Amino acid sequence: MDKLVSDVLNGSRRALARMLTIVENERDGMQEALAGLFPHTGKAWVIGVTGAPGTGKSSLVNVLAKAYRNQDKTVGIIAVDPTSPFSGGAILGDRIRMTDLHGDKGAFIRSMATRGSLGGLARATRDAVRVIDAAGFEIIIVETVGAGQSEVDIVRTADTTLVIEAPGLGDDVQAIKAGILEIADILVVNKADRVGADQTVRGLRAMLDLGHPSARDRFVSHHGRLLRVDGHESKKSDVIDDIWLPPVIKTSATEHNGIDELVEKIAAHREHLEASGEAEILKSRYIEIELHERLQTALMQRLTTGIANDILQGMIEKIRQRELDPQSAVDQLLIHYT
Repeated sequence: MDKLVSDVLNGSRRALARMLTIVENERDGMQEALAGLFPHTGKAWVIGVTGAPGTGKSSLVNVLAKAYRNQDKTVGIIAVDPTSPFSGGAILGDRIRMTDLHGDKGAFIRSMATRGSLGGLARATRDAVRVIDAAGFEIIIVETVGAGQSEVDIVRTADTTLVIEAPGLGDDVQAIKAGILEIADILVVNKADRVGADQTVRGLRAMLDLGHPSARDRFVSHHGRLLRVDGHESKKSDVIDDIWLPPVIKTSATEHNGIDELVEKIAAHREHLEASGEAEILKSRYIEIELHERLQTALMQRLTTGIANDILQGMIEKIRQRELDPQSAVDQLLIHYT
């Protein structure tokens, strides 16, 4: 395992692929390997790409990665695919849309199955990002499964989160339900060559203006309608009162339009986070969340392995017979097994 860690740090693609397999399958030695790689992480900028199915996420990731490769930056891609609840399998077909990157030694693509994990990411995604980071890749792009309203895990993994929309995939209320105002650092209207793209952009910008605390001050009410206050229309900055206001970018992955502007906005968001000190604050917050999650998992595993199956079945039967309520059963188990 020490040899494998050394090879990953030295840039071996074969070793990187093997290490990711070990992490994904939680094989023996995984924790020791991750501990050896961890001091070498924290240098890559992680870009999360999420959105509803059919918005063109994979195609956009492909051209975005090519744009970074044109800047001579190394790019790692993790594409997370949903696992079937019936067969237990996953297609892992995102690489089909990324043929332009095949054979490029500066790009590495890995597909992962969710294996039942909710939130748009696989359980091992965060560790996989760290492995690719330790391997020396400068940009890491994580594409979620496209589950829609439940995809919030990407926010705790990525430094910059892109939410991809497309014309004709839902009304403004649906976009609000999906929580894009809270998730997105940059909103991308892909397939902008389609009819209705401008309307989608206007709708998203209106919601951002209404939902953002600083942007809200730029409007006044007049006969039930919100009108923009004079003098604010010309302000092009994405930062208002030291708060990042997510820009809305139109792109067409198939036509390679809007990609340069998207790359510029990602760089601007990174510059804002680093200059304001918010990047370090967010990293501390996400580490705290990760520790809580790992503690919950470890304690749950320790608890369940310590409870005999006949005792657990006995509790289930008491609850079924209405002799005991579920919370009281949990309290009794905690008293006797912790």
